Amino acid sequence: MLDGVERLVDLAGVRTIGSDDVRQRRIADAVQTADVAALAAIDGHFAATAREDKTVRLARTIGFPLRYFVAKMYHGPMLVAAERMDQIFDWCQEQRIGWQFDPAYTRMVPAHYLVEVDQVGCPDPAPRYQRFFTPSVASGTSDIDDAGARYIEAAYEALTIWLATVPPGEAIAVAFSGGVDSTSILVLARHALASLGRNPDDVRAFTLDLGGGADAAQALETMRALGLERSWERVTAPADEIDLENAIRVIEDYHPLDVECAATALCLLRGIRGRYPSLRYLLDGDGGDENLKSYPLDDSDLTLSSVLRNPLLYQEGWGVDAIKHSLVYSGGLSRGYVRTYAPAAAYGFSACSPFTVRSVIAAAVAMPFDVVLDGREERLATLKPDVVRAGVKAVTGVDMPIHAKRRFQDGALAAPRARVSKAWCRNVFTAQWEERLREANDNLEPRRSGNEISTAI
Repeated sequence: MLDGVERLVDLAGVRTIGSDDVRQRRIADAVQTADVAALAAIDGHFAATAREDKTVRLARTIGFPLRYFVAKMYHGPMLVAAERMDQIFDWCQEQRIGWQFDPAYTRMVPAHYLVEVDQVGCPDPAPRYQRFFTPSVASGTSDIDDAGARYIEAAYEALTIWLATVPPGEAIAVAFSGGVDSTSILVLARHALASLGRNPDDVRAFTLDLGGGADAAQALETMRALGLERSWERVTAPADEIDLENAIRVIEDYHPLDVECAATALCLLRGIRGRYPSLRYLLDGDGGDENLKSYPLDDSDLTLSSVLRNPLLYQEGWGVDAIKHSLVYSGGLSRGYVRTYAPAAAYGFSACSPFTVRSVIAAAVAMPFDVVLDGREERLATLKPDVVRAGVKAVTGVDMPIHAKRRFQDGALAAPRARVSKAWCRNVFTAQWEERLREANDNLEPRRSGNEISTAI
């Protein structure tokens, strides 16, 4: 291996909320020096990659995706980091080593970890993981009013920090179903803008209607109850605009519920972008279900015991050392948040969900769920509305309306569409990449060997 040769191609750069150069430098320095304590102390979302000698380090939170791929070049391994698989593939094509690429060879940095990869040649080294997020579990109160206040106070603070990065007077869209999470985000955002001395009406709610969907009626009812009907817009589109194959291409994943959610989000965001070409800022309530474990267990392989014994299961999956952990996709919302991030990025939005911020997750896992649930699975259906409603009331004084839970992709339609299978989604994903790789190789100039010796050192 040649010494003194840069072995890191960073196509993503340091990403964080806002554009504070000092903050970005702190993040970059902490990643480069493996300062886990410093990463833990940096609030909000970030993603960064850095190199120290032959070791490349990467770190991210839920809000920013980060992938990497180890290419074989003339001077040894070259680690390529990017937001997306296709960005890495395009770089490989430019280097005439597209033949090395396979999406299964890419790796997602798991949220809340610092990952270290040594660039030492074959055999490829195993990545090493260090956590920088270790919230205290079940250390808080079981009183719903108190727990709700602490949870929503944390969300409100995270939201206020994000809103401070939005230029005054800029419009802010809320992906709005009228459900618990999106309603709480809307109410908190308006309250936060008022506290900042800004106009709460800069926040507008948008609801997708694909033809008589329940969400549109629910959203209108909610906005009327809040006296905010003039700050709401219905975005209509024909149901056949739901394009699952395009959603798979956008999110580069094949988990069925995430595919369906992303396809629906793309319809909504396309409609908003058509009306407001310059609108940049987007809020949503993604992560609220995960934080308060608001998922039915009867449609999964989970038990109440498995959920309670893995406090961050819904945020991070089973953990980096588990058999079920996917190196290509990570796990939990660490994997799934691409359903929100990628559609927003595709239409030029800067998106944020306060419920994905570590301080908010910490406030949620501090709740002693085993005590609150008392072994009752059915309590999972009512816990989140009780907690969030109590918290919003404590923080804003608003008594927000509560509606039955439904998935985003179901609420936009008059009747829920048939669920697509994971096998179908995965076959589409595989076929899309097979086509790209075949076309790329058919049109490739003489390919570059990993053993090629270059004089350009």
